Amino acid sequence: MRVTVVGAGYVGLALCRQLDAAGHDVTGVRRSPQPVREVGIDAVAADVTEPAELTALPDADAVVFAASSGGRGAEPARRVFVDGLRNTIDAYADRASPPDRLVYTSSTGVYGDHDGAWVDETTPLDPQTEKTAVLAEAERVATETAADAGIDGTVARFAGLYGPDRYRLERYVEGPVTQGYLNMVHRDDAAGAVRFLLTGASPTDGSQSGSEGVSGSESNEERVDGPRSSPTDHARGEVVTVVDDEPVEKWTFADWLADECGVARPEKRTKAERIAAGDLSAAARRRIQTSKRVDNTTLRELGYEFRFPTFREGYRAAVEAYTDA
Repeated sequence: MRVTVVGAGYVGLALCRQLDAAGHDVTGVRRSPQPVREVGIDAVAADVTEPAELTALPDADAVVFAASSGGRGAEPARRVFVDGLRNTIDAYADRASPPDRLVYTSSTGVYGDHDGAWVDETTPLDPQTEKTAVLAEAERVATETAADAGIDGTVARFAGLYGPDRYRLERYVEGPVTQGYLNMVHRDDAAGAVRFLLTGASPTDGSQSGSEGVSGSESNEERVDGPRSSPTDHARGEVVTVVDDEPVEKWTFADWLADECGVARPEKRTKAERIAAGDLSAAARRRIQTSKRVDNTTLRELGYEFRFPTFREGYRAAVEAYTDA
């Protein structure tokens, strides 16, 4: 399968490496492509906000849009996630052989606040910031605009990402820790879930170094009206939440980390106590007040097997590094 990963950053580069190891023809796209080339993956330098640059993208059977706006505000996010995604679809739509699939990586932030209740793909979206409203709009582009171009779009809604270079161990063991739920997914499972949606292969199924999936032409032969899945791919035209098996309360998580690291459990604060300190930005205050638990039943029922099913497996390397130091 020929896959173009637009936004070969934290998750995108890990996905490139997984697909390449499995024998797929992978191209990573980013404004500064050197990190992609350094791991032996074909790379294209392009900015998704500049349509003329996207003519350099290679033909592909599948496109993954995993670009980042760099953590900036709503307008930069719109330029990348809405305009950039639309530019990418347009760049492929008129080709003689457009992609069969598109996967857009979104965020569970689009759910908003549910006071600790469970949410899943059927839960109505309630974005509570300008930026999460942009992400929700981009989800519609990924499914509706892509469908108009004859491309089957899928939204992979990521929970909070962690993993190499993004462990937050010290923050939790040193405290103070404010109450609330954590919904997380390890970087390798975020990438693995996208790979699974495209090819049907999980990181734990023993096929990571082999070749799975079918070519774009073979996949087209299996297409039927409406949202589609085949034995080798999943969730065409659908949304899938990508989160591990166990949303965890921050106080519980912090205590587990402290115990594993052999240090005293950290100081705890309620949400009210943290807000009363008066030093939070409006955005930070909204984050603290937002609470939900994200369900991964759909991804599990499709057949994905997690490499790191909970934070216990996912943070093991960080705990060992901390205790060794």
